[in-house]
Amino acid sequence: MKRKNILITGASSGLGKGMAMEFAKQGCNLALCARRVENLENLKIELLDVNPGISVFLRSLDVTNAEQVFEVFQAFDKDFKSIKGTLDRVIVNAGLGKGASIGKGYAGQNMQTAVTNFCGALSQMEAAMEIFRAQNHGHLVAISSMSAFRGLPREVTVYAATKAGLKSLAEGLRVDVLKKPIKVSSIFPGYIES
Repeated sequence: MKRKNILITGASSGLGKGMAMEFAKQGCNLALCARRVENLENLKIELLDVNPGISVFLRSLDVTNAEQVFEVFQAFDKDFKSIKGTLDRVIVNAGLGKGASIGKGYAGQNMQTAVTNFCGALSQMEAAMEIFRAQNHGHLVAISSMSAFRGLPREVTVYAATKAGLKSLAEGLRVDVLKKPIKVSSIFPGYIES
């Protein structure tokens, strides 16, 4: 099954922006969200230059606001229905890389990373799976990290822990939907230029 209608969170820069560009080249319609909408608007222009035949929908989203995550995902689902499609794939990509050694006065940054990368990802997965279960198909992609496989020191301790948590969520969910036409994948990028 060609998954033509794709939602990407954290699409305003880095890996999310890069994925959007590659999917646009393949002729996929895109639903893009991030906190920085002005960056998304510029990206939309670039994407339509690459492939003017696609539809690109944009919305602001702070993944730490669970209610907003559900509202935005449901709105994107309606956008795809308006062009006679369904939401085929959700890429849980939004996240933070802030942090510092635990106990050195940066508890706020570490907590922000934990809430964004883990709780935010859980909200995205809940919202996506609600749509996928209702339509009985879809592909959920969790962008984790190579750091998910081992605890890491200093500024990446909390980041690595959140990515391990995301890996575990995706693994459990994959087993949960094993016999259904819903797929769950985990991606483990290493260091990337962004």
